[in-house]
Amino acid sequence: MHLTYAGVLLLIVVCGGWLELVLRSRVLVRWRRWLLAILPAFLTFLLWDLAATRAGHWNFAAGRVIGADLGGLPLEEVLFFIVVPTAGLLTLEAVRSVTGWSAGDEDPS
Repeated sequence: MHLTYAGVLLLIVVCGGWLELVLRSRVLVRWRRWLLAILPAFLTFLLWDLAATRAGHWNFAAGRVIGADLGGLPLEEVLFFIVVPTAGLLTLEAVRSVTGWSAGDEDPS
């Protein structure tokens, strides 16, 4: 049970990671762009999560996490803020790659 959260993150990586290779979404090879895309949300939600857990608004079930923590948050929670946005970017870029969609560069009408 202590690998539940890590297992979910691994599943997201496996389900989204193939998009980089097979559909050539090119998210990870453009690492500076990737970093600029996820950094604002990462920092915002990390600070929010730290404040909320320290205030006692929520906590993490010790039996469902590995036990390693970074700054008071479970490692899996910190990785969540990287893995999930990356999966979203991989999905968006895969759709763009397959359809030729320019993602807002053209008038939809």
